[in-house]
Amino acid sequence: MIGSFEFVLPTRVVFGSGVCKNLADELTGLGKKHPLIITDKGLIEAGVVEKVVKGLKEAGMIFDIFDEIEPNPRDFTVHKGYEVALTKGSDSLVAIGGGSSMDTAKAIGVLLTHGGSIRDYEGLGKVEKPICDLVAIPTTVGTGSEVTFWSVITDTERHFKMSIGSPLIAAKVALVDPDLVESLPPSIVASTGMDALTHAVEGYTCTLAEPITDACGIYAIRMIAENIRKAVQENDKEAKTNLLLGSLIAGICFGNSDIAGVHCMGEALGGLYDTPHGVAMAALLPHVMEYNYVSDYGKFAEMARALGEDIEGLTEESAAYASVLAVKKLSRDLKIPTLVEVGVKAEDLPELAKRSAVNVSVDSNPVPVTEKDFLEIFKKAYYN
Repeated sequence: MIGSFEFVLPTRVVFGSGVCKNLADELTGLGKKHPLIITDKGLIEAGVVEKVVKGLKEAGMIFDIFDEIEPNPRDFTVHKGYEVALTKGSDSLVAIGGGSSMDTAKAIGVLLTHGGSIRDYEGLGKVEKPICDLVAIPTTVGTGSEVTFWSVITDTERHFKMSIGSPLIAAKVALVDPDLVESLPPSIVASTGMDALTHAVEGYTCTLAEPITDACGIYAIRMIAENIRKAVQENDKEAKTNLLLGSLIAGICFGNSDIAGVHCMGEALGGLYDTPHGVAMAALLPHVMEYNYVSDYGKFAEMARALGEDIEGLTEESAAYASVLAVKKLSRDLKIPTLVEVGVKAEDLPELAKRSAVNVSVDSNPVPVTEKDFLEIFKKAYYN
């Protein structure tokens, strides 16, 4: 029997070519007149931000830009952005970028409505009232953060990626525009696309999965698998559009269930080494799947089908394991770097395992996983 469950989507989603041009109308509709744009210098230099703010200029809307977002955003960056918002008198936030920009914007929003230190809000249930209105505009095919109610920020004292979770920090509107991912280089499409696949796989298989997240997860897996090679290897515009939609649906999936072991390990990597999040996810996904596939042969077999594998005539276990093999092959085809190639040191594996074991999502992994288990998975991924 299907048990009780809850599904929440606080964000209004607008998807389509050119929708980023509607930003001024969206803000006006929310009664806002002076937004702070949260982004990074690379997107400004690439001209992506200009595509978005052009409409604000034409509408005569006052806005300011905070462009100091880095990969794996830091706590001090959140506080700096908060001070900018206070100084400028910002009445709303617009995040343009990947997960780093969106997570930072959510955290700045928390401080604008609650004050204090961002460390005060680590975990679930610490945010007591809605943040100021936030419009999220993704520029990668991997984050999903535009529709989640999580913010992951690096605590620089602990070198640890802490998670802040509440539906009250979700974006009010997500403008998901395929035009903004047209110029993404192949390596970024590969890593962020694999990040989206990780979101879908973990959201579909974790212990908090439910029927609606299952539906979103398996659909996203299929859409990502059918398009990611073409997007990376052929720079195909339609494939990138489909990947962006797959990422969005994967975000809806894991935002309502949870992430699991891959993120526990990947966030440990990001905290200690500052490894780009998508790269960490891509390097670890097949190895965690290999650990987890015994949890539910049926679900992992369905993933194998969604990944394009022919499992006709296979035993239930072999059909499930076919999903692992499919993702391993996908990683090779996309030339995903190994842990060694991203600079991980063998002597740090025990510390990485220790950090993984205290992640907020560790209990959501479909197979119980201890610090010792994390170490063994890290070793398999490291020595491949």
